[in-house]
Amino acid sequence: MATFVDRVVLHAAAGDGGHGCCSIHREKFKPLGGPDGGNGGRGGDVLLRVDNGVTTLLDFHFHPHQKAGSGRPGQGSNRHGADGDDLVLAVPDGTVVISPDGEEIVDLIGPGTTYVLAHGGRGGRGNASLASTRRKAPGFAELGEPGEQLDAVLELKSVADVALVGFPSAGKSSLVSVLSAARPKIADYPFTTLVPNLGVVRAGDHPPYTVADVPGLIPGASQGRGLGLEFLRHIERCSLIVHVLDCATLEPGRDPLTDLDVIEAELAAYTTDLSDRPRLVVLNKIDVPDAAELAELVTADLLARGLPVHAVSTASHQGVRALSLALAELVANLRAAAPSRSVPRVVLRPRAVNEPDFTVRPEGEGFVVGGPKPLRWVRQTDFANEEAIGYLADRLARLGVEKELARQGAVPGVEVTIGAVTFDWEPTLSGRDALILEAAHGSGSGNGSGGNGAGGEGDGDGYGVVRPVPLPTVATVGGSGGMPGAGRSGIRAGAVADIPMGPRGTDQRFRTSRRPTRAERAARRDGVGGFDEFDGHDEPAAGGDATGGSPGERG
Repeated sequence: MATFVDRVVLHAAAGDGGHGCCSIHREKFKPLGGPDGGNGGRGGDVLLRVDNGVTTLLDFHFHPHQKAGSGRPGQGSNRHGADGDDLVLAVPDGTVVISPDGEEIVDLIGPGTTYVLAHGGRGGRGNASLASTRRKAPGFAELGEPGEQLDAVLELKSVADVALVGFPSAGKSSLVSVLSAARPKIADYPFTTLVPNLGVVRAGDHPPYTVADVPGLIPGASQGRGLGLEFLRHIERCSLIVHVLDCATLEPGRDPLTDLDVIEAELAAYTTDLSDRPRLVVLNKIDVPDAAELAELVTADLLARGLPVHAVSTASHQGVRALSLALAELVANLRAAAPSRSVPRVVLRPRAVNEPDFTVRPEGEGFVVGGPKPLRWVRQTDFANEEAIGYLADRLARLGVEKELARQGAVPGVEVTIGAVTFDWEPTLSGRDALILEAAHGSGSGNGSGGNGAGGEGDGDGYGVVRPVPLPTVATVGGSGGMPGAGRSGIRAGAVADIPMGPRGTDQRFRTSRRPTRAERAARRDGVGGFDEFDGHDEPAAGGDATGGSPGERG
């Protein structure tokens, strides 16, 4: 069974938000006490937190699917649902989070560093929160928003002070075993070490330091040969690179200087630049007589390159104590020279001033609406409730989606897709106004001749002949009010049917309306005189005045 895992694929799912509640307060003598449905709870987040007690990603290897708690639904009597529990996943220091397409998301370094991998969904609002002055008792509630679901690749880059590199069977694992209390697997065949081994070393009065035994490297390791490509990333975090050279090898074409050049070439070919890391050379296996002679021969050449040299024997422990003290002193100096680690700052990315709330783009014979707000509203809408669908249409209209659809040439009945929902667009009153104005601006051209300034005629996107004239200033309840299809004063000659007037304040026709005077209302009620809606004033009949009748009748 594997005991060290440094790369896993994590399937994280945040908690779903709880549904809102649709409820009406009832008690004795108060059968309709108003809406009292509570809101749903927020879904839990999935967080990654660095823990010094964790050294491997083994837990995620056996349990790759992790899900946070979901929020509870709301209840009546204004009782809100409980929030879902956050799921905190402990990861080792030096864990890198990568997206499936290879983009680095975050690099987790330092104990306590936390990153929110998946955000929980929002809880739906109950009908008590949806009530307003115009919607006294909503008969619907919002659904909870689903939590984020994503796949992330977790890679562990060991955080060690010293990295031991070299060819297979150079004695790296044996050196770790004599420097520390670690007990890695040791055998007399290549590639005995399949996973990095970490050991904690204490030398003299110096602070303890960690040593990482990286699996053996061979020529072409930077291109994927052997195990080099999998474990070269563990050297990135190390402060000091130690070359362990085998002075007793019997393979042809190998000697300490050649091995050093090959390993340095592989480190230089790796994606990360490691040229700034200090080096130290360890000539191993000097307990063999021929190896001791070879170590003496190559020491001068290594010193000429500016590399500190230590000749050791892991079998007889010769030179191990001096090497341990030298490494401890180098690590202490590197730690003192390293800049102090500052507390990670919270980066705020405010929304741009000119960033739109939504986007509309044509696709095929329909349109696709994007943006965080429309997508969230669609996810939280209960499409089995007609009132909820109407509320969604009102929100989209207030956001300006209908005007943008009209501007891009959409007509009623065209397919509009928002998220996973596709529907046939039926514009509201404001949407029809936008269609009419867009058609008037788009096809009403000409110099205008006679009457009320009627211009040239156009198609108007299938809505008939367009005659742009000033809008009427009187709106009659229950009548056309001079809107399209009115015949006498409309801007279109019978192109579309009369549009029923909505509640006060929801239609643009009320913006320029004038309330008739008492004399005008009396004249209209009695049918006396010629009350004309064209100019917003009574038009006196022949031989009479604004009050109707002839002068003789008034006498």
